[in-house]
Amino acid sequence: MANATSANAAPAADRKTRFYLLETYYLRAGTQGPRINQFMSRGLLPALAKAFSGPAICLDGLITTHQPQFVTIRGYAALEEMEAEQARLRADAAYQKEFAAWEDGPEAPYEHYSRAVLQAAPYSPEITLSDAGAKPRIFELRTYHSPTWKQLAALHERFAGPEIRIFHRSGVHPVLYSETLFGPNMPNLTYLIPFDSLAAREKAWDAFGADPEWIKVRAESVAAHGQISSVIQISLFRAAVYSPVR
Repeated sequence: MANATSANAAPAADRKTRFYLLETYYLRAGTQGPRINQFMSRGLLPALAKAFSGPAICLDGLITTHQPQFVTIRGYAALEEMEAEQARLRADAAYQKEFAAWEDGPEAPYEHYSRAVLQAAPYSPEITLSDAGAKPRIFELRTYHSPTWKQLAALHERFAGPEIRIFHRSGVHPVLYSETLFGPNMPNLTYLIPFDSLAAREKAWDAFGADPEWIKVRAESVAAHGQISSVIQISLFRAAVYSPVR
C-alpha cells in the first residue's frame, strides 16, 4: 500500500501527509456490506499499491448515525497526489474490471456516499501502517463543530497545547488531527483515535474526564473563548482485516 513494491513498506521518511480524503459509504443491510469489502480488498487496495504512497484505512461502522456504514481515509502529501491517483485508477484495467463488477451487481453498491477533504493540523502525527497480522482495532472518529473560525483556532490551540498531553497520559492516542477543507459542517476539527477494545476506550475516556488538569484547562478555555465546540459527532468503527492501517 505504501508504494508500488510492497503493501507494508513504510512511507518515505521525509514525506509529510498534509491532506486526507474521507469517504463515507451509506449502505443497506444485505449484500452491500460484503460487496464493498470485496471491492476494497480485491479492487481498490491492490490498485492503490501501484498508484499511491500514503496511509490508508478501511473501517466498518460499529456505532454510527447510519447503519451499515463503511469509511475509507487516505492521506496525501499534496492535493495534486489526489488528482494523480484518480487518473491512475481510471487507467488501471484490473481496477476498472473490479469496479464494474461492484457496480453491476443485483442491487446498487451503496445507498449514497459522501466525500470530504481534510487538511492535517500542524500538530497531527504521521499515520503508520500496521504490522502484518495485527489485530484490527476500534477507531473512534470525532468531529467538533465550532461556531466561528476564531473559535476553531482556539480549539486547535487547546489541542496543540495541554490537551494532547492529557490525552496521552489518559490512554487516548489520536493518529490524525485535521479540519475540513472541502466538505460539510464547517468549520470543524476532526480527529481519529484507535483503541485496542471498547473496554480500553471507556477506561481511557473516563481517565481523561476525571483528570484535574483537563477540568482546569476546559474551564479556562470556556472562560476565554466560550463554548468553542458547539456540536460533537462521534462514530465508532472497526478496522477491516485487510486495511493497511488497522
